[in-house]
Amino acid sequence: MLGSTHGTLTTDSRRARVVACGEQPGPAVHGRPAEVDDLDVGGRPLYADVPDLDRFFRPESVAVIGASDAEGRPNTGVTRQLIDWAGRVGARLHPVHPSRPSVFGIPCVAAVADLPEQVDLAVLLVAEPLPLIGQLAEAKVKFAVVFASGFAETGEEGAVAQERLAAAVADSGMRLLGPNTNLNAFSSFREDLEGPGIALITQSGHQGRPVFALQELGIRLTHWAPTGNEADLESADFLSYFAERPEVGAVACYLEGLKDGRSFLLAADRAARRKVPVVAVKVGRTETGARTAASHTGKLTGADTVVDAAMRQYGVIRVDGLDELQDTAALLARARPPRAEGVVVYSISGGTGAHFADLATEAGLKLPALSAAKQTELHQWIPEFLNVANPVDNGGHPVGDWRGRKIIDAILADPSVGVLICPVTGPFPPLSDRLVQDLVEAAEQTDKLVCVVWGSPVGTEPAYREVLLGSSRVATFRTVGNCITAVRAYLDHHRFVSGYRSPFDEAPRSPSPSFRKAQALMRPGQQLSEHAAKQLLRAYGIRVPREQLVTSAAAAVRAAGLVGYPVVMKASGAKIAHKTELGLVKIGLTSASQVRDAYRELTDIARYEDVTLDGVLVCQMVERGVEMVVGAAHDELFGPTVTVGLGGVLVEVLRDTAVRVPPFGEEQARDMVDDLRGRALLDGVRGRPPADLDALVEVVLRVQRMALELGDEVAELDINPLMVLPRGQGAVALDALVVCR
Repeated sequence: MLGSTHGTLTTDSRRARVVACGEQPGPAVHGRPAEVDDLDVGGRPLYADVPDLDRFFRPESVAVIGASDAEGRPNTGVTRQLIDWAGRVGARLHPVHPSRPSVFGIPCVAAVADLPEQVDLAVLLVAEPLPLIGQLAEAKVKFAVVFASGFAETGEEGAVAQERLAAAVADSGMRLLGPNTNLNAFSSFREDLEGPGIALITQSGHQGRPVFALQELGIRLTHWAPTGNEADLESADFLSYFAERPEVGAVACYLEGLKDGRSFLLAADRAARRKVPVVAVKVGRTETGARTAASHTGKLTGADTVVDAAMRQYGVIRVDGLDELQDTAALLARARPPRAEGVVVYSISGGTGAHFADLATEAGLKLPALSAAKQTELHQWIPEFLNVANPVDNGGHPVGDWRGRKIIDAILADPSVGVLICPVTGPFPPLSDRLVQDLVEAAEQTDKLVCVVWGSPVGTEPAYREVLLGSSRVATFRTVGNCITAVRAYLDHHRFVSGYRSPFDEAPRSPSPSFRKAQALMRPGQQLSEHAAKQLLRAYGIRVPREQLVTSAAAAVRAAGLVGYPVVMKASGAKIAHKTELGLVKIGLTSASQVRDAYRELTDIARYEDVTLDGVLVCQMVERGVEMVVGAAHDELFGPTVTVGLGGVLVEVLRDTAVRVPPFGEEQARDMVDDLRGRALLDGVRGRPPADLDALVEVVLRVQRMALELGDEVAELDINPLMVLPRGQGAVALDALVVCR
């Protein structure tokens, strides 16, 4: 069986604050056009607001509750950092402590009610934050930060405490960061760096350190949101906010779990509409990682295949390591859109070029051969015996004089080239010094991407520290792998956003005529018989074989005559999951005597196996085609999911499937099919004709509509096999399994 049946996306899990939002470019538009429905046919939100977090990151006034200047107290260091931060952002800071007249020379008030003004942000340095929420609400505080731990990350008792905290915040009208967060949002950001920067979201504060340290290499950081347990404000809120900020060139995320799958997808959709790249490390690829993440943040990590598919649907670039996160986000934040997708590798060594080309091609980068005319041009400066088709091998010596710059400019002038990558496996001064200087100067005069891989393990060379890192136009990497990952993400992102159309805009908002027919077939808590499951498919326009349900051998013979020989006979009952394994399927029956014998045998097996039947199906036999599987299931984070894959009796062995989260359009349905390892089977192999791909895609889209409309009523649906016939002949659902919630 395909997919997950762990739970449902309940109304409670969809944030009550979610409202529809206008989708015009430019600043955030709070509210929505009156004519736009904000829920899909299944009651799930189609638009989400953009929280106004300006006063969180740049408050005019701050209250520090539990402030301290006592030697050796943990709150003392935190208070000192908050005072420094408030000074940098120009905020007035008010310490709150019941028994101290002042803290670090700043006058203290005894309670929240005594604050001299309405504050934008309250920082709670207390172990029990819940009693303060009501007081903060009365004081009309806009934002609060809770550092205290001991909530959902600790287990069931802590989760209950966090639910109480979340409920109090929801009633207060205030927004809250945490609990179990830290001071990263109030770090010292460099103000001297210009250009688009990286906004950082982390659910574990320490995991953002490598990205934050990019400032030391001249790469701007604009914000840092350490979301912690996300009792209220979640990663999706910050992602939506950052996507609207003009200074944000890319968003980098470290995610251990998602509070609400739909909220995250709506935020990712907003970023895709605005062409803002999102790069994420998402923990949970393995059971061990998922278990550890859950204990750390108290959130669900989600079925990883579904998380991975959902991220790709909305253009979120998923990477594995923090080094990949920092390098990919840095490139995407600062690089201009590509003029072409061709990548040229330029090196001083044939071995270096060949090695890099192998790795780049394997990763999916396009390394086009340069034209004959361009190769002739390059051979003006490069010896004839060296290969300049791509990779371009200059042999070393030309980089030490005027020829080096000529070569670089000639490559960048080729209209098929969008990216120039120069791997330098190790320094070789003075030639390497001249090489990187030429690359930097050329990069300043082109709108194409120039990348350098500085492979020295030392990293203290002036060519690297002073020349490469001093350039905002050259993307510099320390490893080949990270360079390839980042360049592929760069090209993929711009290709994705150039043709992006939000699936939420076209999601169905009202039930189809099929919905009422389908509801009459539902049996809550039960599995439908194959006959009933096929009636459900018929209701949604999915083709099934000619068949009749019979309850006697004589009726079976009459049905076979009407259906047409040869026929297939199958036992039909609500509790039969794997008919083939029980011997409850007979195929290729060509005569009345065979039909009578098959009926008796099927009913005898059912009695022996203690299986209750509602009858025996006499079905049209469909032979020529490719066996596929199409299914729908419910994911605990994202709600309905749709799966397609290679089908038949080996579906659970082959595990060649692709999954998407509705809503999605025809293009994504075709991408699902293209993701399959066995995709070539549909094109025709060993003399077989090509299969009807259009019909397969149509079934996927119809199953998606069924999942959207019946997602809260159907726990699982499998069509297996779906026989995809030769091109132009359609697809037929030969068997179906439906389990009702």
